[in-house]
Amino acid sequence: MGRIVKALMIGDVIGQPGMKALFAGLGPLVRSTRADIVVANGENAQGGFGIGKEEADRLFSMGVQVITTGNHVWERPGAGDLLAATQRLLRPDNYPPGAPGVGRAILESGGASWAVLNLQGREGMSPIDCPFRGADAALAAIRAAAPEAIVLVDFHAESVEEKEALGFYLDGRVAAVAGTHTHVQTADERVLPKGTGYITDIGMSGPVDSVIGVKIDICVRRGLTQMPIKMESAEGDASISGVLFAIDAETGRCLSVERVLA
Repeated sequence: MGRIVKALMIGDVIGQPGMKALFAGLGPLVRSTRADIVVANGENAQGGFGIGKEEADRLFSMGVQVITTGNHVWERPGAGDLLAATQRLLRPDNYPPGAPGVGRAILESGGASWAVLNLQGREGMSPIDCPFRGADAALAAIRAAAPEAIVLVDFHAESVEEKEALGFYLDGRVAAVAGTHTHVQTADERVLPKGTGYITDIGMSGPVDSVIGVKIDICVRRGLTQMPIKMESAEGDASISGVLFAIDAETGRCLSVERVLA
């Protein structure tokens, strides 16, 4: 067994409560887990929907090295320009050609080479390009540019079936597949047969007393009336949710997967 490196992947950051929780808790969490790289999904960092330059800069200043996103990254005016201009702020790689920004990043951290790949599902979401074939193309490009890179995948998807299928599809070819988007942390973390760490959803970093980060009364009224009431980020105490992958730096195989709640 080679040297063990650790990747901390943080679930969808929800508005100011999520940003405040990371500001207070990310540093101690990185130190306690001895994480070598930190990846956070920031698509909901600005008021619960979308991300702006201020939020991206703050996340980077807190120690996040790569920000992944998903379908909500386009919510704010200027999103395309921000994606095109901001290094290591990703949008899903399998958006059709012409979409601004990039879906993968290669970097050095903790004495290891890493590649972070952002993908988005299609079941129950927009019918963008195939994430399975998109992953194949992205991995070929990553291996050509950085053959030794440890690959982490944020799969932003609604369907559990689609997430599990992609996990097994990439088993043995990437170090980790971490699902995002549903904001509810699942309890199915495991190492797949060929050595890829997997979890269906790493949860959200945001307000505890909420419905997936949204004000409770709004969600209740939406359920009762079926009216499209505008959703607003909840307030109050927040927690950090994520997952820690321990990986053999030499082989790129995941050794363990640990859910994180802080």
